[in-house]
Amino acid sequence: MVSTDTLVDFFMETREHTEVICKPLEIEDYVVQPIIDVSPPKWHLGHTTWFFEEFILKTYDKSYHIFDTDFSFIFNSYYETVGKRVVRADRGNLSRPSVKKVYEYRHYVTKAMNKLLASNNDQKLLEVLEIGIHHEKQHQELLLTDIKYILGNNPLLPKYSDTFEEFTITRHPQNWINISEGIYEIGHNSTEFCFDNELGRHKVYLNDYQISNNLITNAEYLEFIKADGYKRFDLWHAAGWDWVRQNQVKAPLYWHKIDGIWHYYSLNGLTEVELKAPVTHVSYFEAFAFAQYKGCRLPTEFEWEVAQKFFNWGQRWEWTESAYLPYPNYKKVDGALGEYNGKFMVNQKVLRGSSIATPSKHARHTYRNFFPTELKWQFTGIRLAI
Repeated sequence: MVSTDTLVDFFMETREHTEVICKPLEIEDYVVQPIIDVSPPKWHLGHTTWFFEEFILKTYDKSYHIFDTDFSFIFNSYYETVGKRVVRADRGNLSRPSVKKVYEYRHYVTKAMNKLLASNNDQKLLEVLEIGIHHEKQHQELLLTDIKYILGNNPLLPKYSDTFEEFTITRHPQNWINISEGIYEIGHNSTEFCFDNELGRHKVYLNDYQISNNLITNAEYLEFIKADGYKRFDLWHAAGWDWVRQNQVKAPLYWHKIDGIWHYYSLNGLTEVELKAPVTHVSYFEAFAFAQYKGCRLPTEFEWEVAQKFFNWGQRWEWTESAYLPYPNYKKVDGALGEYNGKFMVNQKVLRGSSIATPSKHARHTYRNFFPTELKWQFTGIRLAI
């Protein structure tokens, strides 16, 4: 656990950065919810504030006055223990409270948190505070990806920023990293922060394998498209093939073929596809099919963790072949915070690494992100293994 002063600074830095992410938005952008998986920016602002009010201020500050009794119903996400909440698909219907009111709520709670932290350094409080900070950092990444989906589904394809860099170019020649068979230790093993799903450090046996030093590029993925990869049922899981046909999937998310040339929408607007950049916004289904096309496979999360020190990561969340399951001796904590990770350990695949949308001081090589197989609005990419 870091010092109280350091955590307070970290808290303020995190609270401020969330609002920086929202600065380029117009007021109309704050409420839009194109699909159930994307939450409006206004909801993210309120939910990350509610977390501190619900789990810290209401417990540790007996003089705290709740800002608005309706906000727990509006901004609770999935915590059954805490009470009723707005259905996720209805978050875009919240034209009220206003954006102004939500910012007032944020500043009210932040001020109350600062006052409390100046006089209380209870160890349990600080542990929940650290979880809350990293919870908000998770939502900072979701904010960027949700903003991209909102603007990327606007027919005008408006730009969010002139400076945000989505597409870094791969400059290293592709080669295969050899990892010898053996017994390896997996899981978090330091005093630094981690989520509970990273705990339960344990040994795994791995056979000899090779893993690519580079992510798959747009140029390589275009070869898959040109080779009719989306029309070859033999490359796909049955569920993946059904998904392709039902949704008429023909390319990664945000790709548009204009006058015979592939373009994509980024937070900088619509541009031609940069061939040397790592492909992004692909589902697990697509990652698996591409690996089949190349005569390769996706690495397991254990193979990824063992090999990660030999390659650069952090541009794209990388799909693995591992189901999202608990590590040995995993136990959920008591109360509402026990709902944070454990109840999602079914029907999901693990992603490793981080992405260009991941905020600072939040990425680590043991981080276990997870998503359903069909989702691709996150900055997801592909690394192959054999």
